[in-house]
Amino acid sequence: MVTKNKVETLQLLRDYFPTAIFTGMCLVFISEDWRVELTEHKDKDFSNSDAEPSIIRVRIGKRALDGDVISGHYHEDFRLPSLGELAEQIEKYVQMAIGANLRENIE
Repeated sequence: MVTKNKVETLQLLRDYFPTAIFTGMCLVFISEDWRVELTEHKDKDFSNSDAEPSIIRVRIGKRALDGDVISGHYHEDFRLPSLGELAEQIEKYVQMAIGANLRENIE
């Protein structure tokens, strides 16, 4: 079950990336050649009193000639306390991987 806390960071990132589609569980960017997916993962250690920021997992898949997406082309986890820095680093990572800006329509 997806809780409000689980998707909180993704909802904030959705505002930063206007071309993203929010599915309720992840943010997705789709183009003819690429699929970029951002998912949020929380630390399950509830005994830790210091709340760590969520892990945002970025998965990039390349579309094959038959139209299927080959997942796992690129994969990286981000955990940064500042939302602005988190969004900037994700944007930079994806831009370097696929050569397109997430804030615009990816090609």
